[in-house]
Amino acid sequence: MSGPQTTPPLPVSEDADVVALLRAALGDRVDTTDAARHDARADKSGHAASGMPLAVVHAASVSDVQETLRIATATGTPVVTRGAGTGLAGGANAGAGEIALSVRGMQRIVEVRPDDLLAVVEPGILNGDLNAALAEQGLWWAPDPASRAISTVGGNIATGAGGLLCAKYGVVRDAVLGVDLVLADGRLLRLGHRTVKGVTGLDLTSLVIGSEGTLGVVVGATLKLRRLIPGEVCTLAATFPDVRTAAVASSAVTASGAQPAIMELMDAASLAAVHALLQLDPPTAGAAQLTIQTDGPAAGEEAERIADVLRSSGGTVAVSHDREEGERLLAIRRSMHPAMETLGTTLIEDVSVPRSALPAMFDEIARVEREHGVVIPTVAHAGDGNLHPNFIFDAVPDEGGVVEVPDHIWAAADDLFRAALRLGGTLTGEHGIGVLKRRWLVDELGGDQWELQRQITRVFDPAGILNPGKVFAP
Repeated sequence: MSGPQTTPPLPVSEDADVVALLRAALGDRVDTTDAARHDARADKSGHAASGMPLAVVHAASVSDVQETLRIATATGTPVVTRGAGTGLAGGANAGAGEIALSVRGMQRIVEVRPDDLLAVVEPGILNGDLNAALAEQGLWWAPDPASRAISTVGGNIATGAGGLLCAKYGVVRDAVLGVDLVLADGRLLRLGHRTVKGVTGLDLTSLVIGSEGTLGVVVGATLKLRRLIPGEVCTLAATFPDVRTAAVASSAVTASGAQPAIMELMDAASLAAVHALLQLDPPTAGAAQLTIQTDGPAAGEEAERIADVLRSSGGTVAVSHDREEGERLLAIRRSMHPAMETLGTTLIEDVSVPRSALPAMFDEIARVEREHGVVIPTVAHAGDGNLHPNFIFDAVPDEGGVVEVPDHIWAAADDLFRAALRLGGTLTGEHGIGVLKRRWLVDELGGDQWELQRQITRVFDPAGILNPGKVFAP
């Protein structure tokens, strides 16, 4: 790759009107309506930025992104990149004095190479739409967040998203060969490669994945594809008298050597809320559920072997060989977030622990509930040890529409986060740090690593205009 060419800064006076400059360069792609600016303040976390951004730039091309960032650098104006706004950590929320740079309109599939098992796409395409198009050629992109129908590929990359299939097929980091990145000063870098192997220089592609908009704006991605899995799909629904028993059973499945494509655990509170939302018969009081799916030529045999493990662990198991029935069962798990919204305002959290520590982590969640007097409905990607505790509380938005999480909820969350770290876990498996978890980042990284990572962001963005106040803010 040839070295990037430096773009000379724009000659701009200190009192320049940023919006006027944007309009002169980008025309009607600059949106200053109250509705657009209000929407850009918030994501699905329930958190909203203070104040409204100066404008929302609806980028339609790489050159739009470059021009926006050149103006931002010349005027010292912060920029927050947004996709579909489905994040759960406040990482794409734009506030007062900032430009919201939306890449949602950049949604082309530029190229698909079935022979090389790769695709080149723009960042605004929805995960689900991409896979619907790829399926016509017998291909798919493996990352499968629960929000796949509404989340963008660019957002998946920016947050290092996970999902239901991670234990078998990996996370976003395992499925991206390269990214096209626009730096804060407008330069375009093409990172990564189109080959299966590639170790030239530092792996900047992996550095960008999960960087939450602090290093640059992803304007394109070269994705590693898979061929659609042949054979049947089998789905198991197993109920257990309590969540700890279900967690022990999921660990037993992992220890058995079986490799399900999906293994999802729902505790009693989350299961009851989803059943009520979908108008299903109420589950047995206190019951937890494991939903497991196997795929491939040996799916049936593996499903029966897993069923034996679950029954010996105290579960009541039903096995389905029907794909449509399997999707109906998984729809229960995918309805978790809307079900939580029916219970009140929700702080949707995300920790991961080693898979063998899942039972202990559920013990810790129960302890936090008792000691702090809170309700924490929890689901887990049991196949990879990623848990989503949901803290439910009553809240009234302030005049600016901002919902403040009460101190007693943050105290309970703090206790839970530290429990995950004690068990050898991590603060976030897929949602990212954003605003909501930045205060705990140094606890996991340590001061030296926190400072080193912060300095790396300054190499990419010396002026600190990209997503300021997120991730590495003190």
